[in-house]
Amino acid sequence: MKKNAEYLASLRDVMKAEGVDCVIISGTDPHQSELPPKHWRGREWLTGFESENGTNGTAVVLADKAYVWTDSRYFIQATDQLRDTGFEMMKEDGPDAVDLVDWVTEHVNAGQTVGIDGMTFSISQAQQLQQELTDNNIKFNDHFDAIAKIWADRPERPKNKLFVHDETIVGETVDSKMQRLMAEVKGELGNAVMLSALDDIAWATNVRTTNDISFSPIFVAYLYVDDDKRILFIDKEKMSDEVAKHLEKYNIGVMPYDSVIEFVQKLPKETRLLIDPMKTSRGLYDNIGCTPVFGGSNVAKLKSVKNAEMIKNIHTAMLKDGVALTRFFMMVEKEYPTGTLNELELGRRLRALRLADPSCVDESFSPILGWNAHGAIVHYEATEESSIPVTGDGLLLVDSGGQYTFGTTDITRTVALGTPTAEQIHDYTLVLKGHITLAQAIFPKGTRGGQLDVLARQFLWREGKAYYHGTGHGVGFFINCHEGPQSIRLNDVPTPLEPGMITSDEPGIYIEGKYGIRIENLIATQQYETTEFGDFYNFKTLTLFPYDARLIERSILTESEIEWINAYHQMVYDDLSPLLQPEEQQWLAAKCAKI
Repeated sequence: MKKNAEYLASLRDVMKAEGVDCVIISGTDPHQSELPPKHWRGREWLTGFESENGTNGTAVVLADKAYVWTDSRYFIQATDQLRDTGFEMMKEDGPDAVDLVDWVTEHVNAGQTVGIDGMTFSISQAQQLQQELTDNNIKFNDHFDAIAKIWADRPERPKNKLFVHDETIVGETVDSKMQRLMAEVKGELGNAVMLSALDDIAWATNVRTTNDISFSPIFVAYLYVDDDKRILFIDKEKMSDEVAKHLEKYNIGVMPYDSVIEFVQKLPKETRLLIDPMKTSRGLYDNIGCTPVFGGSNVAKLKSVKNAEMIKNIHTAMLKDGVALTRFFMMVEKEYPTGTLNELELGRRLRALRLADPSCVDESFSPILGWNAHGAIVHYEATEESSIPVTGDGLLLVDSGGQYTFGTTDITRTVALGTPTAEQIHDYTLVLKGHITLAQAIFPKGTRGGQLDVLARQFLWREGKAYYHGTGHGVGFFINCHEGPQSIRLNDVPTPLEPGMITSDEPGIYIEGKYGIRIENLIATQQYETTEFGDFYNFKTLTLFPYDARLIERSILTESEIEWINAYHQMVYDDLSPLLQPEEQQWLAAKCAKI
């Protein structure tokens, strides 16, 4: 048995001592981060279901049962990592999905107690859970921080130094952002706002750091703003002279991170504090001494709409990324015949090529490099134990990105090494057709991502094939690689796509035990035309790197799709070739040849 079984036994001892019959442990932090700092990654520590990229999952522990709920991106990984830990996997999406809250209410008896750490559950999550439990006469304890009681060698809260993100690259001052922020706050009937989400805080302050959260240059803090005060709650060790002057310039005061609870307790009664119930913790909410106002959708949208300067600078990031990718895939083709490559080494090589550019401060996530069967693991991460040689015939799926000061990149390419099969070529082309059809979309103002999602899936569906992850997520600007509020996915998200939003376009197909295919570009929503029927938008493709022509089944492409591919490849060559050496130019020219 793994040590996780020992951790589970310790947890059950604490539960018994404190009268908690069931504990639910989230995979996030007090800021509802998708990838929390290591200090708050207790669910991963407890269960052994973990990776450098983080894993999506929620643990449920009873006296005689223990489970981890996760989504389809992690089914294969979770099944493997949870073996011999005392935990079993539950599917939260797909055909065999089990609703966590329904399951808990069915397996906990009336009069028993369910415990959570309210600081790591959003207001919305906790309220939904509490309502269901109350309706079933189950008690609710939202102050049960089980992880703190049993994690003896827990990493400390990150104390990395902050730096200022150049406002000539950002294209907007902090004062401008604060004014727009407060206009939205008042539009949502508040007169003050508490930002908990770390990406919102980084955006509002034009401040960044490295290593608080893996692969995202954001930092652990809270930010309070009203007409008279701007206060950043942060550990003093994180401050630098540069940032202190920057904050002073924009009248942002600094208070200790741990003082935020006392601060909200003492807010004047007349304060109408806007908080986002999806991003604010239940623990913080329970301490608010003034009038809370639920909202924040318009505040989140401010960050998602990139200005013209950002769109211009993201092109610079894409150029740098395209150069690194050209050198990487050239290396793969050259060394593949030697039989010396493996997944882990490829990840190290790709990271080094990106970080060779001084404007790239980190990858935007741990690269996903899956050879053949590993490509079918949607969020596969090679380790010393799992890495396999890249030999023989097959498909290599490479999903990667960089955090450049000029913007955040995220790209997936699937390439054939050796001789691809007819099945692989056919599936690749179905995915490519969906990818292109979404990229070509023209749609009226007010359209939501969910209304476009079928464009990418339709060709797979026609053959009884599918993928269950989202087709597109929002992307930040030197912030998080995954950013809301917009997305393109099966379930409807109410935020419409607006000019300036950057979103991924990444359909795929995964054949367990054989191969995975995903193709991803970043696309920016832009104005297309205005008619008597209103404004219409389309997408501008930002990513610069060719598709693998060896995997394209030309006979099932339309003429429009062929023209689109050829035009895209010409753009890639025209933009990247001036930055490459002669041998690299020749390689790229061959990859961008008309199909």
